Amino acid sequence: MAESNTNAVQLKRTLGPLMLWGLGVGYVISGMYFGWNLGLEKGGTLGLATATGFIILLYLTFTFSYTELACAIPKAGGVFDYAMRSLGKDWGFLGGMAQIIEFVFAPPAIAFAIGAYLHLLLPWAPVLAIAITAYVIFTALNIYGVEAAASFELIVTVIAVIGLLVFAGTALPEVRLENLQQNALPNGWSGAFAAIPFAIWFFLAIEGVANVAEETINPQKNVLIGFGSAILTLVVLCIITFIATVGVNGWETAVFPEAGADPSDSPLPLVMAQLLGADHWLYTLVTFIGLFGLVASFHGIILAAGRATYEFGREGFAPRILGRIQPKFRTPANALVANMVVGIIALLTGKTGEIITIACFGALSLYIISMISLLALRRKEPELERPFKVPFYPLSPYIALVIAIVALVAITIYNFQLALIYFALLAVAYVWFRLVKKD
Repeated sequence: MAESNTNAVQLKRTLGPLMLWGLGVGYVISGMYFGWNLGLEKGGTLGLATATGFIILLYLTFTFSYTELACAIPKAGGVFDYAMRSLGKDWGFLGGMAQIIEFVFAPPAIAFAIGAYLHLLLPWAPVLAIAITAYVIFTALNIYGVEAAASFELIVTVIAVIGLLVFAGTALPEVRLENLQQNALPNGWSGAFAAIPFAIWFFLAIEGVANVAEETINPQKNVLIGFGSAILTLVVLCIITFIATVGVNGWETAVFPEAGADPSDSPLPLVMAQLLGADHWLYTLVTFIGLFGLVASFHGIILAAGRATYEFGREGFAPRILGRIQPKFRTPANALVANMVVGIIALLTGKTGEIITIACFGALSLYIISMISLLALRRKEPELERPFKVPFYPLSPYIALVIAIVALVAITIYNFQLALIYFALLAVAYVWFRLVKKD
């Protein structure tokens, strides 16, 4: 702890509410462009829609609950810091590790999609090479500086939102109710539970806004504005994207390029090709802008992951070299590079759906521990200054807690081998922590 307290180089405060909105939407917006459509294969239109409805309720109640914690304890570690303060170092470690697993495993899945979208425009470019190149470029940008990184994030996020609106404006007039009803529940209601990870993908990582609280101007005010506006924007985009994609020709055509083909990582271009043809300028535009959405999330989650890993190292819960700030740029360069190495290793497995699911395990664990931390902190420190208090307390955090627990149980049942991998990662890390962290 002494090292973290005596380190004179601190994170730089440069972010305002508009930048936070850009980060919040940017972390997530790739989930509108790919990944969620894999849930249609599991649950069909009705199964994924049902799962998404519950997940929207989870994220609305969770986000405003998490905002209370972020405004009261504006530190880079997010759930790690909240759980440490309210539940002790063991829960702090587990919450922090869950957060790191979420933030480190989400970018490889997005990198695959970046490769897939760019490959549509440049067929000669190998998907894997594009993905690895993207990792190196955006890690370097994050090392260069948070203000430059956040400014870039805001620009690409605005372009990505425009892309979704262009797609919706093209597709919505062609939506038919019978297409939404076609084979709507192919695997029964069990398919709705199997679709949960892909419903989560619509919103996964929005909590990363809390990880830049130490770099936010007046965080007690601006984190609320950024968080709140971001989640409301994302709910609207989620609903219109879902309806516009599935309602054109049914859910199968948003998943499979052709009969017998593997599921696609580019559902919006699939639908645009069916509507207009692959040689239409709007097809090319939506595909090109889709890259901006993917880059926004990829780049933004790399940023949040760097802060989460940095805080772990700063507090001695991971090797302290990860908790050092690069003196010239005042960014967590070591943490960013370490995360990039792990992400590229995951990328080499080539399993997008499995990587998304492991990221969802981390996210749901984070949500559960966060809500328990909020409830515990209200009892333990009732006098703590809370510039924002979650509406409808304690109902809001309890709703988020219950849905997150049900979702975690469901994806464990339907992805048991991946659950074993996830919990093994937690267990090995925890054993290391208990052996090394004596104080």
